[in-house]
Amino acid sequence: MSINYAVTIVVCLVPLLILGLTGVLSPAWAGGLAVAGAIGFPMLFYRSSRSWWLMAFYCFLPHELPFNRRELAPDEDDNV
Repeated sequence: MSINYAVTIVVCLVPLLILGLTGVLSPAWAGGLAVAGAIGFPMLFYRSSRSWWLMAFYCFLPHELPFNRRELAPDEDDNV
């Protein structure tokens, strides 16, 4: 969800804010497009952001994958 939020801000809302403040778009159009983008873009981008999150999880925490876990001795703790 945080990846989806960050990408929505950077890709959708910041450019509309800049276009609205520079006068390329009227403030009403920029605001309307920003609201539509803030609602629509996360819905369309959900699957991609979920796969990016899983990729980051597997890249940075590969030892958490079930296939990469080793068998623990009876006296060994998993929280090491």
